[in-house]
Amino acid sequence: MVTARASRLLAIGGAHLDRRGRLAGPHIPATSNPGRMREEVGGGVFNAARTAARRGIAVSLLSLRGGDAAGEQVASAVEQAGFDDLSAIFLDRATPSYTAILDQDGELITGLADMELYEKAFAKQLRRRKCRDAAAAADAILCDANLPEPALAQLVALSGTTPIHAIAVSPAKAGRLIAMFDRLATLFMNRSEARSLANLGEDASLAMTADRLQRMGLTGGVITAGSHSVLVFADGGLWQITPPEVAQIADVTGAGDALAGATIAALMHGESLPEAARHGIAAAGLAVASASAAPEFDANLFATALARVPAPRAVS
Repeated sequence: MVTARASRLLAIGGAHLDRRGRLAGPHIPATSNPGRMREEVGGGVFNAARTAARRGIAVSLLSLRGGDAAGEQVASAVEQAGFDDLSAIFLDRATPSYTAILDQDGELITGLADMELYEKAFAKQLRRRKCRDAAAAADAILCDANLPEPALAQLVALSGTTPIHAIAVSPAKAGRLIAMFDRLATLFMNRSEARSLANLGEDASLAMTADRLQRMGLTGGVITAGSHSVLVFADGGLWQITPPEVAQIADVTGAGDALAGATIAALMHGESLPEAARHGIAAAGLAVASASAAPEFDANLFATALARVPAPRAVS
């Protein structure tokens, strides 16, 4: 019997050390706040790719790391995830990191991204032969806006006709993706990132934001809004999905990445974007209920979570 080849995702972007400090009580600005700090290997692309892998997708990862202890942690996590590791190591550089400060309810107060290595070295790495070969072998590509614009241009050039999906990462970096809107199959963003990309104010509705993004050339997107409804648009259609309530929120970090990873996996398995987004919402629910940014789950747990997600509702 011939075993079918697993669909392969080439993931290019953030795989670094994530530090998350959560306050023990109400946040008091400009002073010391008691709380607890924890760290693990994360990054938008890495978190999403781990979720995609748990949904049956084979992953090749291209990221950058330093020759320090944090880089060793990242290398160990990539190996544990079972990815084909194409990452470059710079012995004289620090591994990128992201530090988030969360309030007592797990919501983000502020974050600090120390990612100079990504800015300086991604474009050159994308010109390597093994990256071109990996792109040619991939069924889909995932990137995030941690890549600077020259690297994103390199990615478009080597991708051919392979679908490219992207994670916006932050309002500050999301604008880098505008130049490749016509090549993106799906862009995953929260409402702040979406409004920033559309150059709209905070009072703009998500439907208006999606319309503006489509007129800018983006054909498919998923816009999240915390615990509120997720908006999905594809080929001129618009759908809304209301996430089921999560009984106990452990940490919201990584929920959007989990949503992206599970959605992409479902797309690679042949689902339409609105239906695939249901899979993403199920994974996001598992993520916010977990202390880890990339929750572990088996097929039965995922099926239970998916059954709780309602069908997409068309928005006129």
